[in-house]
Amino acid sequence: QVQLVESGGGLVQAGGSLRLSCAASGRTFSSAAMGWFRQAPGKEREFVAAVSWSGGGTSYADSVKGRFTISRGNAKDTAYLQMNSLKPEDTAVYYCARSPGVGLPQRAYEYHYWGQGTQVTVSS
Repeated sequence: QVQLVESGGGLVQAGGSLRLSCAASGRTFSSAAMGWFRQAPGKEREFVAAVSWSGGGTSYADSVKGRFTISRGNAKDTAYLQMNSLKPEDTAVYYCARSPGVGLPQRAYEYHYWGQGTQVTVSS
């Protein structure tokens, strides 16, 4: 089993920045991609960004390209999401997730482990 814990959410004004962190624990020795998803009230959960096991590959949703940056720590057990130029439409609960194997999955069903989520609220 793998446990994921997110942190770093909060309230920020439009144009501001936040950095989300995700720490994995448990059986984390196998290779795995990590991703961030978000879910706004009344909407489906949507893909935000993914980073490969090596950290060398990344993918982003079109809505966040150029504003968000995903990365992972040297120990491979952590992932980060740097969010700049935040907009009110970025308001959502952000979830960290872990997917086995290689690649950059963008679908929720490809991720086997999920964190509890952290709230990000962007005021206008």
